[in-house]
Order: sequence, then C-alpha cells, then structure tokens
Amino acid sequence: IILYMFLAVSIVCDDYFLPSLEIISECLGLSQDVAGATFMAAGSSAPELVTAFLGVFVTKGDIGVSTILGSAVYNLLGICAACGLFSSVVSRLSCWPLFRDCLAYTVSVVAVLAMISDNRIYWYESASLLFIYGCYILVLCFDIKVNQYIMKKFSPCCTCFAKAMEESSEQQPLVGWREESGPLIRPQSRKDSGIFQDELDYSQLSTSLHGLDEISKDHPSVFAMPEADMKRILWVLSLPIITLLYLTIPDCRRQFWRNWFIVTFLFSAAWISAMTYVLVWMITIAGETLGVPESIMGLTLLAAGTSVPDTVASVLVAQKGNGDMAMSNIVGSNVFDMLCLGIPWFIKTAFINTSGPIEVNSSGLTYTAISLICSVVFIFLAVHLNGWKIDKKLGAICLVLYLVFTVVSILYELGIIGNNPTRVCGN
Repeated sequence: IILYMFLAVSIVCDDYFLPSLEIISECLGLSQDVAGATFMAAGSSAPELVTAFLGVFVTKGDIGVSTILGSAVYNLLGICAACGLFSSVVSRLSCWPLFRDCLAYTVSVVAVLAMISDNRIYWYESASLLFIYGCYILVLCFDIKVNQYIMKKFSPCCTCFAKAMEESSEQQPLVGWREESGPLIRPQSRKDSGIFQDELDYSQLSTSLHGLDEISKDHPSVFAMPEADMKRILWVLSLPIITLLYLTIPDCRRQFWRNWFIVTFLFSAAWISAMTYVLVWMITIAGETLGVPESIMGLTLLAAGTSVPDTVASVLVAQKGNGDMAMSNIVGSNVFDMLCLGIPWFIKTAFINTSGPIEVNSSGLTYTAISLICSVVFIFLAVHLNGWKIDKKLGAICLVLYLVFTVVSILYELGIIGNNPTRVCGN
C-alpha cells in the first residue's frame, strides 16, 4: 500500500496538479519561482495543513508542531538531494528567488520558536505568523520590482547579483510549455486569449510557426497505453488510480476542461492530502510492526511520508529543467508550513477559546532551532559554491548531510548521545 500510494501521488501531481498550476501561473503572469513558492507550495503542503488542524482541534496535542518542525530538515536537504540525484537535467538557479525564500523561512522559524519557547500560544502571537506570511506574499506580488531594486543596490558588492544582472533575460517557460522550435515568445502569447478564434487559419499558421502544435490538438487520453513494456506494466497496475482520478478531477490539459483549472487544482490537492494520510498511516503501522520507536519514526519515515507531494512535485519540475520552481517549492513549502501552524492557532485563540492561550510542548527546542537554521544556511551556501545549479554533485552532498543529521538525531533520541531517554507512547 505504501508503494501504491507513492505511485498514486506521482500520478496526481504529474497529470493534474502541475498542469493546473501551469495554467494558474500563466493566467496570473507568475514567474517560475513565484508559482513554486505560492500555489505549488500551498497545494503540495495540504497534508501538513490538515495535520496542524487535527493537532489543534481533534487530538489537542503537539502533532502539528512536531510533524511540521520535524520534517522541515527533510524538506530542505532530502528533497534537494532527490532533485539532484533523480534528475538527468542540470537546472540553473537564480540567486534572488533562493535568497528571498531562505530569508522568509528563517524569519518564520525564528518567529515560531520564539512563540513556543514559553509553551503558550496567544492570539497576537499566531496573528503575527499570519502577518509575516502576508508580508511574504506582498513581496512576491511585487517580485520583479523588488528583484530589480535589490540587484541594482547590491550588484557592486555582490558578484552573484552582478552576474545575474548580466545574464538577466526572458523568463524560462513553465513545465509543459517548452517551445520545440523558433524563438522564445512572451508568456502572454502562450495564453489562449481568443485573439485568433474568428480567424482559424491565422491561428493554425501562428501555432505552426512557434512549434506549439499541442495547442491546436487535444491532449491524449489518460487511458492511452504507453509503448514501452515497463511503462505498460506500470500503467496496468495504476489503472484503478487513473480511472478514479479521471472520474473525480477535470483534466485541464484537455480543451473542454481547460477553464476548470481552479477546480482541478483544489481537487488534486484534496486527493494529495487523502493519499498522503493513507501513506503515513501505513508507514506508522509498518514502524510499529518492526518495533521502531515513535520518536525515530517521526524523524525518518513519517517526515519523508508527509513530504511525498513536495518531493514528487519538485523532482518532476527539476527533470524539466525548472530549477527555480523546484527550489522555491522546497523552501516555500516550509514557509507555508509555518502558516499552517498559524491558521489553526489563530482560529482557536481568537474565536473558539478566547479565555486563555494554547498549551504546547517545546522540548528539544534548541536542537530544532539549530538544525533548521543550519539547514537553511547550508542550502544557500551549497548552491552558491556549486555555481547556482542543481546537479548530482549537489544532490549527493545534501544526501550525505541529511543522513548525518538523521543518524545524530536518532542517537540523540535513543539517549546514546546527550541526556534524552527514549519516551514510549503512554509513558
């Protein structure tokens, strides 16, 4: 079931979630990195939002805090390692998007850690989290102007910004909108705006000139059997998933459902949440069967399980060469995860239980803070030293560091290093 849920999440992301994201980004005129940090991050982080609401309103425990903070290091190092190792394409990165997202995430982490340091969450503290995320979205809305200002201001003293100014050119097209021949056209011209609807001949002529033949013909059916033998076997195994998704989510890659892209985005995010829930459930059962302590499960299998949508989505876009989108999703998802904590906390303290604060457990706070801040700094420096590109070398370095972090964390949880005896559920 675990393997089947991995397959299901990859199908939802590839066939429905990412195509809907492309159309949303196209309609709003978003660049790769802004799309990755907003809609892509929000959709792929839907499981964390559900977990946070469950922790505040249902279990009334710290499951939301532990899941989100516990999987943050995996999101940064593990997903970056997967993008580098599983992608055959070397993706170029821009310095501004990564700097912007890392700075926003660092501020978010410091804010959350300051809030839970006294084991109490007040309404104004949770509101400040929403305010921080609002400021982040505001910066993204004026991203081009802020980018130009920062580039101009710091290019004399920073070689990264100076080089970026020299190499600044037109934005890369989003996933699936790669022109096969001819010059790169502006994002606005990729939009099916209806300019050529009355003049069909001119429409076909314009399409053929730019090599965008896929616009003039409908996308092939999801039930079309692939030619390769291994892909056929995988297709047959995944046929129940394909059929279920076909009946419940409009395929916005087809012309008939193209205007339903918002419904596709919301429904695919809902399916991602449901499949991730089953995935984490099965991982928990597997861990209990093998006798793995709960704390170690949270650091390893559960952290990876809740981040499956982020991993799949980032690897898929990295394979297309869209490095900025992949990295912005990795860091932007963590920024959105901090918001996932703020929303249920604010609802509970401001509207439901206004008499007092929410009680949380902040044990291991110092270790978590050091781990998160070090991970953000390492990612930025590693990308900088690697020449602002995602390749197998960067993936291998991130994988080694993540394994070192995991081993040290497990030894700490088991009490082998430090003074932290293992806690069993119910004790």
